[in-house]
Amino acid sequence: MTWRNWGRSQRATPTAVLAPADADEIAGIVRSAHERGERVKAVGAGHSFSAVAVAPGIQLDLASLTGLLAIDATTREATFAAGTPLHAVGDLLAPHGLALESMGDIDRQTIAGAVATGTHGTGLAFGSIGSTITAATLVTGTGDVLRVSATEHPDLLPAVRLGVGALGVLVDVTLRCAPAFTLHAVERVEPLDAVLDAWRERAGGADHVEWYWFHGTDAAITMTRTRGPADAPPIGPGRIRRLAERELLANGAWAALCGAASAVPALAPSIARAASTQFAGPEVRDRSDRVFVAPRRVRFREMEYGMPLDAVPSAFRAMRALVERRGWRITFPVEVRAVAADDALLSTAHGRETGYVAVHRYWREDPRAHFAEVERIMLDHDGRPHWGKLHTQTAADLEPRLPTLADFRAVRDRLDPDRTFDNPYLRRTIG
Repeated sequence: MTWRNWGRSQRATPTAVLAPADADEIAGIVRSAHERGERVKAVGAGHSFSAVAVAPGIQLDLASLTGLLAIDATTREATFAAGTPLHAVGDLLAPHGLALESMGDIDRQTIAGAVATGTHGTGLAFGSIGSTITAATLVTGTGDVLRVSATEHPDLLPAVRLGVGALGVLVDVTLRCAPAFTLHAVERVEPLDAVLDAWRERAGGADHVEWYWFHGTDAAITMTRTRGPADAPPIGPGRIRRLAERELLANGAWAALCGAASAVPALAPSIARAASTQFAGPEVRDRSDRVFVAPRRVRFREMEYGMPLDAVPSAFRAMRALVERRGWRITFPVEVRAVAADDALLSTAHGRETGYVAVHRYWREDPRAHFAEVERIMLDHDGRPHWGKLHTQTAADLEPRLPTLADFRAVRDRLDPDRTFDNPYLRRTIG
């Protein structure tokens, strides 16, 4: 069979596709593959745009490893099977009065996939999903089952929190959770220059802040989400109506417009201008996971770089000038977010408050020239590439940008000495 990722930017033809049901089955598969010198790669929902999950050997489908395994009410920690999709987590935690600390705006990924690539939301008080890991169970490259926690191999936690699939197959993950909360979301169309000029104050002035910019416009769509008590009354249209409207506008109509612009690029500027005034959603308040995420059905490809927080305005303005100078006609918007510093060895936010700039292209368009020139700007601003998004960086390029890359390699040598989990992406980026 041929496997393709969601964004249709990667494909693979594995030698076998296996669906283990538990840690023992995974360990047996890996042990056997290790003895024969074969490669093994676990795959989740295929929502990474990079080749991080490409499996030229045995592909492991973890769809059977799902569900909430344990709750510790005292420490507010929840243990999930690694194949649990993020969109299921809210309903699993709600009866226990808990929620994930933060989420991105897409919830199709599995927990293992989100951890492996550094999936993050926005908010300067919050890090990636992986930054909340307090324990994990994984099968190493020799087929051993290893438990990592504050009391068991704690030195490995900073590597496991973002492992790019290079250290082992995650079986279960324990996450630090928050007491259940609501989010009050306000979306506005604001002058772009005003948003850029007040970037740091805005990023730190509310719980969760992000914004979008449509090319060729002078406006930003800002999204501010404020945390509130779990029993705060809902505001705005009901969930069903909100989802229906999102499906109609953000997916149905947007798919048609992107398809039209792909066929007739001259339409792109008009579509972008219209979108910049129409895509701000209504004011709402609802359970946190229902506000963090939005349905994303229109396929696209993405490159995202994390950089020092204060570098965002300069990088953004340079990117905007580049697109204007080149005369590129682009429908998909640019997304800007911010997160807290963390300690994961491969994290784009390792050791620094980080601003993220993400550029997107409709999946039927060739993004290479656009992404390559934007990437140079991001690198000039001390950018680090998101592991699950498209980029061209090699291990030699990343060495000075990620001073803990050598530490990660040492952990990899320990857990996968014979590179059972290797693939071309890891050879290029980790070495």
